Amino acid sequence: MTSHSPLPALPPDVHTPAYVLDAKALARNMATADRVRREAGCKVLLATKAFAFPAAFPDMRDHLDGTTASGEYEARLGREEFGKEVHVYAPAYGPGEVERLTELADHIYFNSPEQMSRYLAVARSNPKVKIGARINPGYSNATLGGPLYDPCAPNSRFGTTAAEVDQLPWEQIDIFHAHSLCESLHDGSVGLIDHVAKNFGPYLKRVKAVNFGGGHFINKPGYDVAKLIAAIKAFRATFDVEVILEPGAGLVVDAGYLVASVIGFHTNGARIAILDASASTHMPDVLEVPYMPPLLNALPAGTRGHDYILGGKTCMTGDIIGEYAFAAPLKVGDHLVFGDMMQYSFVKNTTFNGTPLPDMAVLEADGSYRVVKRFGYSEFRGRLG
Repeated sequence: MTSHSPLPALPPDVHTPAYVLDAKALARNMATADRVRREAGCKVLLATKAFAFPAAFPDMRDHLDGTTASGEYEARLGREEFGKEVHVYAPAYGPGEVERLTELADHIYFNSPEQMSRYLAVARSNPKVKIGARINPGYSNATLGGPLYDPCAPNSRFGTTAAEVDQLPWEQIDIFHAHSLCESLHDGSVGLIDHVAKNFGPYLKRVKAVNFGGGHFINKPGYDVAKLIAAIKAFRATFDVEVILEPGAGLVVDAGYLVASVIGFHTNGARIAILDASASTHMPDVLEVPYMPPLLNALPAGTRGHDYILGGKTCMTGDIIGEYAFAAPLKVGDHLVFGDMMQYSFVKNTTFNGTPLPDMAVLEADGSYRVVKRFGYSEFRGRLG
């Protein structure tokens, strides 16, 4: 995938590799979240599993209702750094985790009758905690990665199935949770809402809120936000419940970059440029999905006279980002800017091979460039005991 988007105005001496949040783009995305909250009358949470960057939270806090976590540490991050509502869900909780979560989270979701029976009394020990049940709605609209990212794929470990839903203590449950999307446009969002309304009406009448999970790609071109808003309003009118959305990637899509430098070349049947950024360590979804990330100011291979396979510096043979075409030959020191690199990138990166972690930086709305964190050997060594 290539991109004709203009290159961001980064300093010519930018230290690479670097994840760079574009503050203007984030503000644009927050305006969409504001619209959904205002016009649909629902809550919108940030799923920190996709984007956990505390330096950005002050620019997001006024536009969202809180955060949703996938475990204790993310819940703590949301409580300490974001400071609004904290929701948490995990397919299973470890020893002592729910006890600690009762001091961190406002809403705790349980995955199954087994988890509910084990931990409900613990969660209820704090009367302020609301209890949620995650349901597998049997509706799939994951547009990315096939079964790898489909919460309702066969044998999924996520959510109580229809066969067991009556085993849940509905008199104790405040929130019905159904998440079955991944990078879905409005047809997926509306489809999920309609499916839940049609198939789970008796349960919806017993709860105070319905959480339609994440995967709503509300800032992706082609997403019809008006249709989402209409569906939520109709659902609320029918069931008289609060509605919650918890997008992650959908709030930061196209809101930042991974900036890399060319550090060497090789020829083996094709020209290969080696970068200081790595698919394996810095953009793992490139290999997991797989997909080819957008590269600003590049074109598909074969469309210009200068094609290069771009690869990382690790010892992993498959550490390949993709093949791209350039208007001029690359040279050592050239900066390459990969787009849409705020979602599921730095939250999943590793120090495999001792590969340095990229800077965390912000391109501010006024054009200034701010390095929030620079990593070094200590981050690699500190993980090794």
